[in-house]
Amino acid sequence: MKHVLLSEILAVTSTMRKNSRWAAAAHTLVARDSALAKDLGLRRGSLVVESQRLGRFSQEADLMGGFQELKRAVRDVADVQSLHLPALMGPFLSLIRSPLSTGPITSVALSSIHNFFVCGLISSDSLGLESALSELSSAVSHCKFEASDSSGDEVVLLKIITVIHDCICGSSVGPMLGDVEICEMLETVLTTCCQMRLSEILRRSAEATMISIVRTIFRRLYDVDPAAEEAKLRLNEEASHHGDISMTVLADIPDGAGLQNFDVPMDNIPATSSSEDEVSSVTVENPATQSAIVIRDAVAIIPKPYGLPALLELFRVLVHILDPNDQIHTDSIRLAALGILNATIETCGTVIGNYPSLLSLIVDHGCKHLFQLARSDNSSILQAALRTTTTLFETMRPHLKLQQELFLTFTVDRLASPPLPRSNMTKKIQPGSSRPGTPSTPVLAPVNADSDIEKGSLTPPRPLVQPARGETRDLMLETLSQISRHPWFMVDLYTNYDCDINCDNLFERLIDFLTKGVYAMQTSSVSEAQQLHSQFLCLDMLLGFVGDMTARAEGTAEQWKPEFVSPEDLMQSKSRKKLVLTGAAKFNTKPKLGVAFLEENGLVELDLSESRTRGLAKFLKSCTRLDKRLLGDYISKPENVDLLKEFIGLFDFKNKPIADAMREMLATFRLPGESQQIARITETFASAYFASNPPEIKSEDAVYVLAYSVIMLNTDLHNPQVRKRMTIEDYQRNLRGVNGGDNFSPEFLQSIYDSIRKREIIMPEEHTGQLGFEYAWKELLARSRQSGPFVMCNTSLFDYDMFKAMWKSVISAIAHAFITFDDEYIIQRAISGFRQCATLAGRFNLPDVFDFIVVSLSQATGLLTDNLPAHVPNYPVVDAEEQSVTVSSLSVRFGTNFKGQLAAVVLFNIVNGNGNALREGWTQIFEMFQNLFMHSLLPTRMLQMEDFLGGVTMIPLRGSQPSRQAQRNDGGLLSTLSSYLMTPYGSSSENLIPEATDSEVESTLCTIDCIKSCRLDELYGQVMQLDVEALVAAVRALEALAHERTVTKLKEETDDVSLPYNASPVSEGPYVLAYDPAAIFLLETMVSIACQTPQHLEDLWPIIFEHLSALLSAAAHYSVLLIERAVVALLRLCVILAQKHALRDQVYLSLDIIANLSPSVANSVAEHVTAGVNLILQQEGIVSTQTEWNLIGAALRTTISHPEAARSTFSLVTSIVTEVQGQKVTQNNFPCLVAILTDFATVVGASIRAQPQKSRRALLQPATESPIVERGRKAVDLLSDLKRFITPLSAANNLPPANAWRQYCLPLLSALGKQSTNPSRLVRNVAIVQLQRLLLGSQLVYDETDHSHVEEIFNNVVFPLVDDLLKPQVYHLDPSGISETRLRASTLLCKAFMHFEVRDRRREVDVGVIWIAILDLLDRLISAEKSEQLYEAVSESLKNAVLVMNAAGILVPPSEHCDEQQRTLWLATHARLDRFLPGFLAEVIPSPEAAQPAVTTAATKNIET
Repeated sequence: MKHVLLSEILAVTSTMRKNSRWAAAAHTLVARDSALAKDLGLRRGSLVVESQRLGRFSQEADLMGGFQELKRAVRDVADVQSLHLPALMGPFLSLIRSPLSTGPITSVALSSIHNFFVCGLISSDSLGLESALSELSSAVSHCKFEASDSSGDEVVLLKIITVIHDCICGSSVGPMLGDVEICEMLETVLTTCCQMRLSEILRRSAEATMISIVRTIFRRLYDVDPAAEEAKLRLNEEASHHGDISMTVLADIPDGAGLQNFDVPMDNIPATSSSEDEVSSVTVENPATQSAIVIRDAVAIIPKPYGLPALLELFRVLVHILDPNDQIHTDSIRLAALGILNATIETCGTVIGNYPSLLSLIVDHGCKHLFQLARSDNSSILQAALRTTTTLFETMRPHLKLQQELFLTFTVDRLASPPLPRSNMTKKIQPGSSRPGTPSTPVLAPVNADSDIEKGSLTPPRPLVQPARGETRDLMLETLSQISRHPWFMVDLYTNYDCDINCDNLFERLIDFLTKGVYAMQTSSVSEAQQLHSQFLCLDMLLGFVGDMTARAEGTAEQWKPEFVSPEDLMQSKSRKKLVLTGAAKFNTKPKLGVAFLEENGLVELDLSESRTRGLAKFLKSCTRLDKRLLGDYISKPENVDLLKEFIGLFDFKNKPIADAMREMLATFRLPGESQQIARITETFASAYFASNPPEIKSEDAVYVLAYSVIMLNTDLHNPQVRKRMTIEDYQRNLRGVNGGDNFSPEFLQSIYDSIRKREIIMPEEHTGQLGFEYAWKELLARSRQSGPFVMCNTSLFDYDMFKAMWKSVISAIAHAFITFDDEYIIQRAISGFRQCATLAGRFNLPDVFDFIVVSLSQATGLLTDNLPAHVPNYPVVDAEEQSVTVSSLSVRFGTNFKGQLAAVVLFNIVNGNGNALREGWTQIFEMFQNLFMHSLLPTRMLQMEDFLGGVTMIPLRGSQPSRQAQRNDGGLLSTLSSYLMTPYGSSSENLIPEATDSEVESTLCTIDCIKSCRLDELYGQVMQLDVEALVAAVRALEALAHERTVTKLKEETDDVSLPYNASPVSEGPYVLAYDPAAIFLLETMVSIACQTPQHLEDLWPIIFEHLSALLSAAAHYSVLLIERAVVALLRLCVILAQKHALRDQVYLSLDIIANLSPSVANSVAEHVTAGVNLILQQEGIVSTQTEWNLIGAALRTTISHPEAARSTFSLVTSIVTEVQGQKVTQNNFPCLVAILTDFATVVGASIRAQPQKSRRALLQPATESPIVERGRKAVDLLSDLKRFITPLSAANNLPPANAWRQYCLPLLSALGKQSTNPSRLVRNVAIVQLQRLLLGSQLVYDETDHSHVEEIFNNVVFPLVDDLLKPQVYHLDPSGISETRLRASTLLCKAFMHFEVRDRRREVDVGVIWIAILDLLDRLISAEKSEQLYEAVSESLKNAVLVMNAAGILVPPSEHCDEQQRTLWLATHARLDRFLPGFLAEVIPSPEAAQPAVTTAATKNIET
């Protein structure tokens, strides 16, 4: 180190000798001679009198001699560090301070000091370090040297800055510096930064050094005790004799305007200095008049090391420089100060809150100036201000609650608000500063009180600002993005502002702005690049918010701290805030309505001891959302005098001057315009103020006059339109004698006058500009003291409410970005956003969110069509990659739509596994399924339809409508489908099929791969596992789509057909809707889902049944296959319904619909009906009542005309009738079975009647071995076989014979009687044989005591049978066979008569009517037939009957022993028989002579009657 010291001495002295002052050695020799003479006791004369007279020689000699002495002092010292540091540094520091030095010499001296720091000569272990540092600080801060060229002089300044940096940052001695030393050095560097006359590089170097220094010194705040530092600061302020630590940085001032930091302007410094007369001097010292560093008491020692006092002073200077209203500092100076301040806050911002003195400076003046600079038109200032603001919020957010609210609101307003009208701009924005770039004063005034309050405006009102454009907008957006980057940012906004009744709904406003910002702005002043950048930033912030919420939902959330306000209280405050905003909006529109609303909703809180008026007054005074002008007008109305008294009574005026009391009162409302209202307010104020016993005021009237005088004085002193201001003398003169006849003291009035003059009474919403801003800022600071702590917690407790409030706009914005932007990263982020929203929707159980996501993404897929046609063209089918591929228009279009494919994959991946969260979104899902189905793109599993017969069949895409009337003779399974073309699963030659190109095939393969990635079959399987609510929504969506393609479409098309201008000819039969495969697909999907979820069928059935019943009620208007599938669907569901007791009635309701189908429709679905009913009957106990059996039978009877279905139905009926193990024939199904079997027999005759009759020849009888005839014959046998159940059923049900007759026997007889006239000979013959057996057998049950039963046998069965046989149309169906039947019928007539009337003869019963009817029928038979065989058969039957009747005494010849009845019967019989068998009666029964003709005629008439 000794070498270094000697080398530096040599370097400095060598440089000094190059200067003319030290070029000769005389300086040192003279000094040495004088010292030597003195030591030896010699006296020397004055050899240099002239030099001494000039006054410079001794100073120059001392400067050089100091170095010589230092060299001699260290010559014999082994360790130079053992010497005192002030002695080592003294010569160097003296040279630096000396004005005789030049720039190069001072520069070398400063370099030496720098080297001392570098080599460690100056260290914390040096002796006399404290004194040395004090001298060093003084030297570099008061450096003076002769000016040379400007660049050389700036090198000196650069060296000074380097030494200061070494002292504070580059060595271990920095912590040893005191507050004064730190201030001196900092001022030196800061002054260099702010000197615009210096070169840019020097100022930038000084700025960089300053930033490095502040980062070093402000780290000290982490190490010191805040309480001790604050105490030291208070000690320094209270004890003025300890010295005053202050810094002042003056910018360049125009010539003549004042002092400058340099004694001589830099541009006046000559390039060279050759003579002493031309030499000027440069100094870094600030004169005392500039208050740069003022130490009033040099003896006082500031406690070391440095601490809060110095740091606070630097803070104060930096904040002062930022004041945009200070015209001294330029934007360049502010820019430097912003950089330094930003570095300072970055370094110690997190601990500034521990130091109240620093904190108060930041939250007040610091934030105020920063926010004003955020309006600057200078982009550099704006960027630096925004960066500093961001740093401020990043490090000190807990202490800046309302400041952050104001900044965010202002930022959103500038980014979102439309351009202002020119007139408003000129009124609301002050003229620009004379200095370029200086921002105008922000205006804290309401934009629109009513609308703002409804939207939850902040308090104080937001400024009316110009929208940010171009680079300014980008900067502000980037700043907003940086501020909001934390995961808990939005939570903090919601809990601290949206849940605070006095704050703006910042969360809602920010989300609203961001969502709107994703959309393109409708303006031409923004370039496309800027537009996209803005949209990207807004989207990124939105997605970040969603991602943060998702992360919290997945477990990264923090616990809510106990010291925070409870979440319940916050949510209650949020609810109350909503009511308050609504009430305030109503008040601001019409105060009476607002007050009524507030009271109705309990917002006016009342204590038990308070009146309603006082409670209302409290609310009106505390609510910041009310229009202060309307409030003043409302409380001053005559009807609200009590409210006014209570309102003013809430103020505490005790010990307050009247000016301050009025200032406090008028801060809560604005004085109305009417003088009477003002007087009313003043009177009330006077009463309240006088009650506080103010000094020197003698009466209430005096207060009243004083109050008026204060209002007038305030207007006179501060109204810009008043030219001549009121003086104190004028004011005193105006108030003479008003204090109870006396005058107020001059001091009293002077205090009022000064108070108003210095502080204007600013009423709410009155002022704009700087004055209004200052007032609003003070209000903000006052609110901040009452607003409570800023809560910071990354909690998930409020995520549900936050997400619920904004999900729709957020998802819409994400969807817009996904559809609009082409940037891959943005698309990826949007996809992630969709998934995260879906995750949140599932966690919060918000199905509407899922629905909205599905709707948004489905629109982006391109798989939705507004009008999907029913007709499917013939698309080419090719083999590619070992699979059959249908190249359709959709497959080609979708295969080239990459974004659509992304949307589809994302959509179905979201829905997969989240189906329970979907509701309305199922409509889009199934609509896409429908479209994919129509283009053969769905998985095979979803293209199938099931039934009872053939298992699974593919749904045909195209078909030709077959005739319903054409009966199917092939009998094949699901033969209806044979008429349909199964393309793409079969083939069609209807139209030419175009060829597919390679590109189209490739696109189709892309589509197929995408569909596979969507996992549609998995989703379809998951539908079956849905919860009931989601399942109902899915089925309802299917039904809606199916209804639109069937019922709605039919109505539209039939309406078109019926229009009067439609000239198309009316076709035969009903209008039939074209075949639509999509309708069948939707129906099959709906029914398949219902069948696979039987546990939820009770909820699904009403939806599906409504659709099916609508189809089947108009079955003739739809395609055969659609109706067939509808019937199958209905029956499949009925099979399941039959297993559910609560829904069994729906089975029969469905069967009733099927039974009422038209014959042509019923024939087409007969096979399915039979199979379905058969499955239904397999359910144990499903059919119990006669009504239910009748419905079963009605459905089965519709199948009898169908060959295949009839076979199945007959087998079913046969199994019931012939069951041996367990009797299946019951009282309830007996009529049903009779009806079905009757129809089977009837259908045989119908088949004969259906033959075309080309001539009069008889119709051909079908072969007896044909299925239809065989079933008819067996049906008659089964009818007869039913007679064996009559007795057991009657006994089992305890039926009397009369009831058994009605329920069993008569229907059975009637059925056999009708079949006895069947056109089929075989059926007819079997039927009449079985009828005869039943009539004459023992199993017939009837009431023998009731002759009406016998009459019914003849009148309802036998007589109609013979009567039908006599009809020509019956006879011509089978002439030869009918003759035989007539013969049998004649025999049956006589046998039945003998069986019922003769054998069971009862005297009280007159058989004559039936007997005469029989004779008439026999007469008609013989007359109609005229065959010998019939004649003989009738004769023989009559003979037997007559003989039996005669033997029974019924028919006897007239005699004296006969009664009138016998006589009459004989005569009538004789008359009838003589018509067709003359002499027959006399031949069989000999009779006496014929009675008189008159008697005979009379008897005959009686019988006929």
